[in-house]
Amino acid sequence: MSRRKKGEDVSGWVVLDKPEDLTSTQAVSAVRRIFNANKAGHSGTLDPLASGILPIALGEATKTVPWLMEAEKTYLFTIKWGVSTDTQDREGKAIAESAVRPSPEAIRAALPGFIGEIEQVPPQFSAVKVDGERAYDIARAGEAVELEARQVVVYEAELVGTEGADLAHFRVRSGKGFYIRALVRDLAAKLGAEGHVWRLRRTAVGPFSESQSVTLDDLKLLGQKGAALERLNPVETALADIPALAINGEDAFKLRQGRPIVLLPHVMEALKPKFRDRTIAGQDASRAALALFQGKAVALGDVRAGKFKPTRVFHISDE
Repeated sequence: MSRRKKGEDVSGWVVLDKPEDLTSTQAVSAVRRIFNANKAGHSGTLDPLASGILPIALGEATKTVPWLMEAEKTYLFTIKWGVSTDTQDREGKAIAESAVRPSPEAIRAALPGFIGEIEQVPPQFSAVKVDGERAYDIARAGEAVELEARQVVVYEAELVGTEGADLAHFRVRSGKGFYIRALVRDLAAKLGAEGHVWRLRRTAVGPFSESQSVTLDDLKLLGQKGAALERLNPVETALADIPALAINGEDAFKLRQGRPIVLLPHVMEALKPKFRDRTIAGQDASRAALALFQGKAVALGDVRAGKFKPTRVFHISDE
């Protein structure tokens, strides 16, 4: 006797505006219940104290999570000067204090050193794994965590304002694996000050922004009215920067069986300028493309030697 599947075959992306004091895992569970979806995941953790954009994948959209994990992210955050905490945010315990309050001029002079490809040591309270354990679990047990510096990319970093001497507001646009809390730790050290994250909001993840987002309360109300699907974005929305390939029904059938399809020379020539160097989940994805049939995602694949070979096949209902 086969096991009964839990939930419905719902596929797509929900651009959730996560509230403060909710973990990303709790947010995913809440959205999954609203849609009664059989599968769900998210594309990058937001700390409980943070609010903002948390894209949640349902059903077949979970196959595109690794792509959105690589996407650029934009944050607005506030540093409170004077105290550093063990978690580098307001939820931690104070570990150092200072009377130094950096001036706006000093802050602006220091920020260029944190733009571009930089080396950053993740916070001890982070999801980085150390010998199979999460760093935050080790840190919460009171043990010291030795984390190695990693190369991250910061595209923009600017001071957008201050509130008196204690609070400074920033905007940062960064790549994968970048920690705002680590930036605050390092910026404070460079300025000879102490400080921690007081407020944090993520305003964009890849193609998803605040204008597309929905609050959990509004989504619950829509769910009660049977209208939650109104806020579900198509699976392919998360793959907006991947070269798209329109295919016919016969090729769609082959791809859904996991078989490669042949591409005509003019199609290959049209795709080539759109390819770019990229790595997804540690794998070369520089020749990746998305096959679409009647505007819907059929497969992600690799284009080489005149063929499109599927690497991820989508089974999306036509309903």
